[in-house]
Amino acid sequence: MKKFRLYILSVALPFALAILVGISPLPLRTDLQNLVFDNYQRLSPRIYDPASPVRIVDIDDESLKRYGRQWPWPRTQLAAFVDFLKQHGALAIGFDFLFAEPDQMGIGELIRSQPREQALARIAEELDKNGTYDEAFARSLAAAPVILGAVLVNGTSEANSGEPMGETQPLLPVKSGFSHAGDDPLLFLRGFQASIAPIKLLADRAAGIGALNWVPDRDRVIRQVPLLFGLRGEIVPSLAAEALRLAQEEGASYFVKSSNASGETAFGAQTGVVAIRIGKLVVNTQPHGDVRVRFTRHDPRRFIPAWKLLDNEVDPAEIENKIIFIGSSAAALGDMVTTPLDASVPGVEIHAQLLEHILDGESLVRPDIADGVEMVAMIVLSIIMMLVLPFVQSLVAAFIGAVCVTALCAGSWWAFTQKGLLLDPVFPSLSAGAVFLAGVLALYGMKQSQERHVRQAFGRFVSPAVVQRLAEHPDRLILGGENRELTLLFCDLRSFTTISEGFDAHGLTRFLNEYLTPMTDVVLDHGGTVDKYMGDAIMAFWNAPLDDPDHARNSAMAALAMRAELAKLNARWRAEAEAEHRAFPKVRFGVGLNTGICCVGNLGSARRFDYSAIGDDVNVASRLEGATKVLGVDIAANGATREEAPELAWLEIDKVVVKGKSLPIVAYALVGDEEMAKSKRFTALAELHEAMLEAFRCRAFDKALQFAEEAAALAPAEIAGLYAFYQARIHETVEAMPGDDWSPVLTLEEK
Repeated sequence: MKKFRLYILSVALPFALAILVGISPLPLRTDLQNLVFDNYQRLSPRIYDPASPVRIVDIDDESLKRYGRQWPWPRTQLAAFVDFLKQHGALAIGFDFLFAEPDQMGIGELIRSQPREQALARIAEELDKNGTYDEAFARSLAAAPVILGAVLVNGTSEANSGEPMGETQPLLPVKSGFSHAGDDPLLFLRGFQASIAPIKLLADRAAGIGALNWVPDRDRVIRQVPLLFGLRGEIVPSLAAEALRLAQEEGASYFVKSSNASGETAFGAQTGVVAIRIGKLVVNTQPHGDVRVRFTRHDPRRFIPAWKLLDNEVDPAEIENKIIFIGSSAAALGDMVTTPLDASVPGVEIHAQLLEHILDGESLVRPDIADGVEMVAMIVLSIIMMLVLPFVQSLVAAFIGAVCVTALCAGSWWAFTQKGLLLDPVFPSLSAGAVFLAGVLALYGMKQSQERHVRQAFGRFVSPAVVQRLAEHPDRLILGGENRELTLLFCDLRSFTTISEGFDAHGLTRFLNEYLTPMTDVVLDHGGTVDKYMGDAIMAFWNAPLDDPDHARNSAMAALAMRAELAKLNARWRAEAEAEHRAFPKVRFGVGLNTGICCVGNLGSARRFDYSAIGDDVNVASRLEGATKVLGVDIAANGATREEAPELAWLEIDKVVVKGKSLPIVAYALVGDEEMAKSKRFTALAELHEAMLEAFRCRAFDKALQFAEEAAALAPAEIAGLYAFYQARIHETVEAMPGDDWSPVLTLEEK
């Protein structure tokens, strides 16, 4: 019963978390759903129908090239568009532009490249004949079913039009009637506080005014397009909605059906807009009055280049009985948006695709019951996993779960392709998968409880790798060891006594834990075994208990990673000290590396032993760590380690006799990894360094000093002290006036 309770508790936690996520409106879940539904659209996009009654007059790059690169064009040019489209039977003409300021191009067109007197005469003649360019445009608007664009704003930077911004105003001119049934639609429509509208001369003549706003998702992708907006207590149609209205009989209006209307039982809950009737056409919507569009891929066939209109090269059938949007795909105008199918399409194409979607009778909705259906699917699938797992093998349970998930995905795909319904199969599948994983882990844990007990007991004394080996081979629980080649690492903090004086006992413990934890992680992540901690010092080794053919390289890379971790810790400790207005002494360490034959194994007594390494090469590694204090480097290694990893960036320090030894060893400073070894800066540094050593050993002390100074300018901060050490050593050697028996070997008297 105890094991059964543990199993129930293990699967109940992810199950409860899944239910909590399911009932919470988390943005992450919405993003996941969008990812699924976007891929559905990519796999099965709406196919563009060339017979569609929607076209776009595109002021593209070629049109700007032919008829003037400067935008906006004179409004007489746009008036010519309207006249041409009206003459050829366009049902509605929507401008995806904002005419918020008077025309600025008319006077410029008249006086360009003309003497002043002739220009004034031309201006007077033109004004007497046709009025201003805005007046000419207004006359064309009055004679055609034209919709002008407006932008709704809550601030000064919310408009998405590339046109110059005019002054904001509270309301827009009303061009159509609105009525509703059920809850007030303004409770649900996306609301704004002001608008940037066309100038009054144009707005009064236009048959319709439509909002140009987009409402992209968090990832800036447009998936749903509003048909209506709210503006200070008034309903405002979108550009596409107005185009659809004007394309029908004269006097068409809007009727909004919301929750709790006749036939829409919401049990008193205000759930949102259900449908919008535009003229005689009923459009089912999402709660905010928007339509989730089933897009086609960008198709040039829905575009009519503006230059073809101006050159009268357009097939009249492309205009007659069509709804025409006038917009731009020109890169210079910057009106580009992202859809689930295309990373960049002209904004005007969204209006066109919305109307195509509506007129084709397409439906792409997430029904009100979708969350409930997905929750039920998640609960059922999770319970199946809970009940099946204790009685069958994990692979069988996984197969059953895979069958259920496949059925969910197939049902979701069928609902999308056949019914236009958006049902998410991923959330129930992931939730059930989490329950399955928790159950498998719990069952595995129960089956392995005895082994875990052994591991926990011995894990107090030996490393996890040794525990694993002992669990597999209990016969090795005896005293003794073996001789094998190891690479050893000693790491010790510099001036730890000074650092500890700044902490009380609790603070010092916290400091050491913060330091030792990442350093230990680095050792383990690079395949090493931590032998012991000695206060602030760490001893570790590689190539035991498990074989590691790259043990020298791995130890060197671990030392470099420890250097990087210490830099991060220093940055954090400095920030904490500054926040607490206290001094911060920079923390430094020294690392010694040595490769050699050691005795490694279970060392201690019959009742208490540790897995450790002993031998002369252990002492050498410790002495090299101590030598870093004198040599001015943070990582020093014996030549044996360097020979095992020659591709790294090494610099020879000198032949050194460490304390307790009579024979010299060749010590090297570890500067960096392979990338640094290949860099031009390190190559130049290595050449200067070799020249310095050669000059020093040949008694050319002046040259050696010069090379040391030049190398110091190229050296990274971690080894900059090496050249200060050599400069001081050279000066001391010169002052001592060495005789013929002088040897460049460095003898260290300290540990």
